[in-house]
Amino acid sequence: MSMGLLFPGQGSQHPGMGRELAMRYPVARETFEEADDTLGFGLSGLAWEGSSTVLTATENAQPALYVHSLAVYRVVRERLGAVAAAAGHSLGELSAHGAAGTYSFADGLRAVRRRGELMARADTTTPGGMAAVLGLRAEAVAELCREAAEAGMTIVPANLNAKSQIVVSGEKAGIEWVARVGADRGAKRVVKLSVSAAFHSPLMEPVAAEFREMLDGISFVPPSFPVVSNVTGEAVGDPDRIRRLLVRQLTSPVRWVDCIARMRAMGVGRFAELGPGNVLAGLNRRNARGVPTVTLGAPEAIEATEDWP
Repeated sequence: MSMGLLFPGQGSQHPGMGRELAMRYPVARETFEEADDTLGFGLSGLAWEGSSTVLTATENAQPALYVHSLAVYRVVRERLGAVAAAAGHSLGELSAHGAAGTYSFADGLRAVRRRGELMARADTTTPGGMAAVLGLRAEAVAELCREAAEAGMTIVPANLNAKSQIVVSGEKAGIEWVARVGADRGAKRVVKLSVSAAFHSPLMEPVAAEFREMLDGISFVPPSFPVVSNVTGEAVGDPDRIRRLLVRQLTSPVRWVDCIARMRAMGVGRFAELGPGNVLAGLNRRNARGVPTVTLGAPEAIEATEDWP
């Protein structure tokens, strides 16, 4: 049965992430050590012993997630068998390309750290936020955003996570407007997210050019297995196009429903979420009903997984 790999994004981090993995598996420990050497500071200590507040900071959470996901991948890759496709949610797409060898581990880590720094800085120049709209279809949420835009507010669908779980992103006045009017339109809840800026919205445009410069200095090669783009919902193999789409991802919605549908169409019959938490496995209960999904982030989960290909 063909395997699909899923890599989580920001929000899945937690204090202590990766510590037990590094204690149990030498290759995981070496991955964290390589990360510390690459960045020139103790990312491993930050992930294993840092406070929730420090780890949640965008410039720290993103590289910590990338390293944890790649450490898990290095531990399990010999057991996975042939990988039919991979996808990552937002930051996780860069982890997916790291696993696929689109760029070196070190280059990917430096890019991820820079991405986190830029996205964190965006909030100081163009303050904004994000909120999950639960219980409304994507079309209804898009209409809310259109109406808000007509009233002069910047607010857009940012994460199309499931049919009735859409995250909007934009200026704070737009978030408040969607929360108020969305409740009148039948939204079950509108939950503001603990993020530092309006990710995947036009408010990220001021930092996109700097991220493009960062990626232009990195060598890209075709991935060793297909990686599905958040922007297009399609697998992309051309290195230059991958680079362009990773920049566009900053200001474009994460089309997660389309990503999972494309992986299913590519023959994926089982999924593995590589990294901390189980957010993507939870979404698969709606996006890929009946398709087995395992979460591989801790040694207990890795050792408990049966029926490896």
